[in-house]
Amino acid sequence: MPAPKVWVTGLTVGAIAAVTVLAVQADKGPHPTATAARPSASASPGASPAPSKSAKSTAVPDGSGTGRRIVYSLGQKRVWLVDASDASRRTFTVWPGTVSPDPGTYAVSSRTMATTGSDGVQIENIIYFAAKSGVSIAFSNAVDGSSPPPAEGKQTGGVRMRAADGDALWTFGETGTTVVVVK
Repeated sequence: MPAPKVWVTGLTVGAIAAVTVLAVQADKGPHPTATAARPSASASPGASPAPSKSAKSTAVPDGSGTGRRIVYSLGQKRVWLVDASDASRRTFTVWPGTVSPDPGTYAVSSRTMATTGSDGVQIENIIYFAAKSGVSIAFSNAVDGSSPPPAEGKQTGGVRMRAADGDALWTFGETGTTVVVVK
């Protein structure tokens, strides 16, 4: 029987080969696309957003309240995670569905780790905060990283984002967290 070190070495080499094959396949697979603006690079949770060419465009909108909250700008298609001291800890662009919430103050009503969206896409990090015309409105990200254009003729309330932003929002947006929607 071979020595345990030989088994460990063999298993390690096999695992590295499998990961390499999967990485090459993933690189050849579909990549996120969007018809609107691409999301900007985002800072890690707890850090300030990366500086941009126009700091004004990424500043937390005036009139969005105070304290710890999620701010969603319909016009900018952007979300801010704002801490209790009113400092923006992360900001990123989003792709809204066909149904948008009215401007106002809401609260995270429920959360779901993963499901299939109304457009048939597998989604995760779903954070529900509003409803309009019988359509639930929630933040989420597609598991495959896609950002498909809204389906023609379908009413969708998903506000999609990149996976890393979805993870950060999931961590930040606990049930009861204030969500402020501005124009």
